[in-house]
Order: sequence, then C-alpha cells, then structure tokens
Amino acid sequence: MFPLHDPLDDTLREELVAHDDLTAALLARRGITTKEEAEQFLNPSYDEHLHDPFLMIDMRKAAERFARAITSGEKIAVWSDYDCDGIPGATLLHDFLKKAGANFVNYIPHRHDEGYGMNVGGIEQLAKNGVTLVVTVDSGIVDTEPVARANELGMEVIITDHHLPGEKLPDAFAVLNPNARADETYPYKSLCGSGVAWKLVCAVLATAPELREKVPEGWEKWLLDMVGLATIADMVPLTGENRVLATYGLLVMRKSPRIGLQKLLRAARVEQRAVTEDDVGFMIAPRVNAASRMGEARDAFRLFTTSDEGEADLLAKKLEKLNRERKAQAGAITRAVHTRLKEREVRSIIALGDPEWRPSLLGLVANTIAEEYERPVFLWGREGNMSLKGSFRSGGFTQVMELLRTAENVFAQFGGHAAAGGFTVIDTEVFYLEDRLVEAHAKLPVLAEEDELAMRADAVITPEEATHAFLKKVEKLAPFGQQNPKPVFLMRGITLRDVSRFGKAEEHLKLKIEVNGGNGTIDAVTFFAKGAIARAASTLARGSRANLLAHLERDTFSRGTPVRLRLLDIRAV
Repeated sequence: MFPLHDPLDDTLREELVAHDDLTAALLARRGITTKEEAEQFLNPSYDEHLHDPFLMIDMRKAAERFARAITSGEKIAVWSDYDCDGIPGATLLHDFLKKAGANFVNYIPHRHDEGYGMNVGGIEQLAKNGVTLVVTVDSGIVDTEPVARANELGMEVIITDHHLPGEKLPDAFAVLNPNARADETYPYKSLCGSGVAWKLVCAVLATAPELREKVPEGWEKWLLDMVGLATIADMVPLTGENRVLATYGLLVMRKSPRIGLQKLLRAARVEQRAVTEDDVGFMIAPRVNAASRMGEARDAFRLFTTSDEGEADLLAKKLEKLNRERKAQAGAITRAVHTRLKEREVRSIIALGDPEWRPSLLGLVANTIAEEYERPVFLWGREGNMSLKGSFRSGGFTQVMELLRTAENVFAQFGGHAAAGGFTVIDTEVFYLEDRLVEAHAKLPVLAEEDELAMRADAVITPEEATHAFLKKVEKLAPFGQQNPKPVFLMRGITLRDVSRFGKAEEHLKLKIEVNGGNGTIDAVTFFAKGAIARAASTLARGSRANLLAHLERDTFSRGTPVRLRLLDIRAV
C-alpha cells in the first residue's frame, strides 16, 4: 500500500506515530493532525467526548421551563419535522415525556398540505386544545410569524433546531441551535435536529433530579437509537460529537427493544445485531422518509413509538409498501426524463425539471440518469411552498462542488458532497439552469483518466493486500459518512480470472481477480451495473488487465465472510 496524496511531513507523522501508515494517512486526510484528535476519533467515548448541554445558549432556561411544564402537568406539544431527523426526534421526546408522566401531544405537519416548519394554523389548533408550551424538533428557526402567533395565544415556544436562521430569530422563550447566533458558546456546530433535542432531554434530567424517580439514571442512553438514526440519515458530518452519537446510536440499535425498529429491520431484511451505517442510509432512512413523501409521516412516528407488536407489524409493512410506491413514482419520472432526452441534444450537464415533479423523489431519478449518461444530472420540481427544489448526482464527475460554486448565482442555496446533494434554484434562473451549468463546466480543468481515478482514491493497494487484517484497519474509522467517507482504493494492472453476471435479470456484475500470481482470487462486485462500469465489463474477459477503484467490505453472505471489493469504477489497460 502507498498513498496517492502528499506524504505526511515528519512533524505530523510523529504526532500520529501510534498508528500504521494507512491509518495515519487516512486520519490526516480527514483533518486529524494530533494524537489527541486521533484518539478521540478512533475511540469515541460517551463519558469523555460528549459536551455539556448547558454550554448551549438558552439551554438552562429551556431545561428549567420544560421541566416545570412536565412536573406541573401543563399540556406540552412537540412540533417536529416529518423527515428522518424530525421523526426520530419526535420519537425520543415522546418516549421521554411518556416515561416522565407528562401531559403532551405530538404534532407533525403534513409534508404536502402544510409544508416544512411551523405554521399559524397548526399553532392555533394547539392553542384551542389547551397547549401552553410548544417544543420544536428540527424546525422553527425561521418561523417568526408562527412563534409570534403562539405568543399572542399565551403559549411559549422552545425551539430546538440546527438549520441556519433567517435575518431575525423568532421571539421564542428559548432558542437551542448551535448555528443560530454568532456568539454561540456550544463548541460543536454540526448536531442534527434530533441531537439538539436529545441534549435538551439530558439537560432537563440534570435540572430536575426529581424526574429520576420515573426516569432511571442512564435510561436516556436508550434514546440513542433514534439519535444515531437521525445523525446518519440526515447526513450531517460524522465528526466530533456526531461521531460519538452515531457510534453509540448503532450500538443501541443493535440491541434496541423498540418493536417498531425491529419490525422495520425485518421488513428490510436487515439483521438487527449487525446494523451498519450503510443499512441506516440505504435501507432504514428511505422507508422512514417514504411515510411523508408518499403518505403520512405519522405512520413512521407511530411505528417507532408503539409497543403493540401487531400494530408495529402492520406499520412496518405499510412503510415497505410506500417505499415500493416511491420507487414506482420515481420510475415514472425516470421514463419522462428519458423521453425528453431523446428529443434533444444531451450536453455535458443534464438539467431538467417539471413543476409537477415531487422534489422528494428526484434524488433516486437523478442517480439513475447520472449513472446511465455518466455526467452530472440536476433535476428540479416544485415544493409545496412553491420553491423550486431539486437533487443532483455527479455521475462520477469529481469536480461537482466546484461546478456548483462556479454557477452559484443560479442557486438560492445548495449543499451536499462530491457525489450527491440538493439545491434550490432561483425562480428567474430556472429556464437558464442547464446553460449556466454547461458554461461553468467548460471553465473547469480537464483531468487525465489516470489523474481522475487517482483523485478519487485514498491509496493504491494490490489484491494481495486486501485481507481481513487490512480491512480491520479500515474499519477502525467507521462509522463512515459526511466528512468521513468510506476509503477508496485504487488497484493498478489487476488480472481478471472471470467476468460474470448474476441476479434475476443478470443486472449485477462479479469479477474474480487473481491473487498471489494466480494461486487464488478475490471477488469484486457491483449491483445494478450500468453506464461506464457496464460498458467496461462488456470489453473484459478472462485474462484481461485493468485498473479499478473499490471499497473493501465483508461478504456476509459467504461462508467465513471473506473480504471482497465493492467495485466503483474499472478501466481496461
């Protein structure tokens, strides 16, 4: 193994002397440059690496007010977002308030009828029902008008959120948001909404020790299944405190007694005791999000909060059905995109939209089109609040964030990473979106094929180095996610022993790569092979030589769970 990027200087290598060359290089690429940072990153500790919640501005007053409402029997409303951050946050506050014996209701706005955030109609409904305190989850930071209306109706509002504020903060009783103020004293800015809500629970328990009669010491750790789920699903950076929450969240998920989570995992064919961040991102989160995208977000909330096995079974099956419907509707949009592309020139960037398309479905479609056409794809639709939102996928193009920055004047906002993200396009610019992106693309430097492959990789290895011992070194950096991507390895000049297809429609690809001079092989697989990989595979045969990019993983479906490669790209040589 050797790195592709700048070698570590002597000072940095000395700081990371306790770690092997691969681990040190991967840590440095993630901005970890001291032995203390490396220790915290590789060994996240619940007791040592979580920050005191009272460091957050307004936390003490919020915790005291929340505790007073719980103990005095005031009617509390938890107002949450409807996605896979808001729903887990709503669930953890529900569980806490139920355990504490509080008088409360959960309010989850309808995605398509009410839109994101608080609204005046919902606030007025809560006031009629006797609510005196509203606690938000993953929303509220820009909702000045609904908060003002709550104040007029005699209600107080505690906002817990992580999104960026508008020009003015709402006039809430308390605002808990690490990103809300320039003078914020909380040391970590990247918590998800559920993370902030869980911090409030911890602060309430510290503020009101009398609640420990109903909420035993340490019980709040069981809520980390929801915090971990949201932290991974909401794609916040898996660094610092989030790394602790994701790590312990996965540990709790693996042994959680939550019957709804168990049923959802079973429906998705995920083994609970071995849940990984990939399972959360690709199997659990899409099913939770399908509830609001295709039906009622409350179904996902009820699934996670029910203690009735029969109800949990029905709800898990319902979410499974909604997820299939989501895929079917995305398929219809995909066909519409194909039809439009056949009628026009396909340019270096594909940017299409339709006010009738649901933005929540476009990530799946953009991914399919980007893989097929091997170029960046931007698709937009109209959200319930009339804004033009969409998703982009890179199609293997390594400079997509530079592309966005070059064309930033057409976007109201955008975010994501090198492979995928989302955007809101300025209404007046939507008709010129593709033109602007094509112009921006033309300004970017063209990379040679070898440079392009190397740019995407963390290190070069040989097939012989892809062992269990090597994989264990890589896995020390898990859980992987935003700002901690799964390491990518480049193998040069490998020799193929076999090229085959598998699956009902032979849609998946498997390569057998020679190891130890032909005395053994290691498998490389990719699922739903299309685009460049499919074309490259069609030119390969036994004895072919190639360069490839891959992740390392365990093949859990084969005896002995051998190491295999998850193929990302391949080029014949």
